[in-house]
Amino acid sequence: MVYSPFFGLALTFVIWGSLIVASKANFYSDIDITWGNDRAKIVNNGEILQLSLDRYSGSGFQSKNEYLFGNIHMKIKLVPGNSAGTVTAYYLSSQGPTHDEIDFEFLGNLSGDPYILHTNVFTQGKGNREQQFYLWFDPTQDFHTYSILWNPSQIIFTVDGIPIRVFKNAETIGVPYPKDQPMRLYSSLWNADDWATRGGLIKTDWSQAPFTASYRDFRASGCVWLGGKSSCGASSSSSKDWRTQALDPSKEEKLKWVQKNYMIYDYCKDLKRFPQGFPPECSLSP
Repeated sequence: MVYSPFFGLALTFVIWGSLIVASKANFYSDIDITWGNDRAKIVNNGEILQLSLDRYSGSGFQSKNEYLFGNIHMKIKLVPGNSAGTVTAYYLSSQGPTHDEIDFEFLGNLSGDPYILHTNVFTQGKGNREQQFYLWFDPTQDFHTYSILWNPSQIIFTVDGIPIRVFKNAETIGVPYPKDQPMRLYSSLWNADDWATRGGLIKTDWSQAPFTASYRDFRASGCVWLGGKSSCGASSSSSKDWRTQALDPSKEEKLKWVQKNYMIYDYCKDLKRFPQGFPPECSLSP
């Protein structure tokens, strides 16, 4: 199930007070290319963005807006063929040594082997909350929607509208939650063959370069952070759907299906790593 109610017409929503302004998504207006020179480019009148990696450099971009809570969607088609050693990162992050971060990272592999989808959540500079998955489709053959819903209660990672991970606000048991630092969307394609594929055993085959990932249909329903203030007023009801959203019973079942059949690593089950007991938030894991 793909979250695409606009039948291919991607819209960007900016919430200002009680007003929602919708416009057709365009990378020229929504995204800044930050590094990689001509390895990153916007094509098709702003509808497609491409990142490339060669032996000299990768490339990356960031959203023009910062958000303090939001519902972020992007369609991505990953590097095809032998992508071993490469990482396509797609994440929200604040800045500084005590930054918050919400990660999707796609770890490349040898041709014919599945990508590994690596997820993590950082709060106040502390991460080490990894969960990894295989996907139930080939992410290099077509675009698929990868979404981060981040509200005051929880963070929900979804793929084509199917939840794969939930990180709940556990401040009541002493776990910091990302709620005070505005975050920007980032993405990059880079070489990580020292660890990305089979722990670094498989190196990047530069004869396959350039490696290219493609993006389209960026949508963000969020509280834009501008001038030290959020665009979502306390009395605003326009953002109520995502600001209070949780999984309904049907989505809970889909989450269980993914975690049973496609999760390949969960830090909350790694006894070797946590012999003295799991982190406290693991008690809230579904």
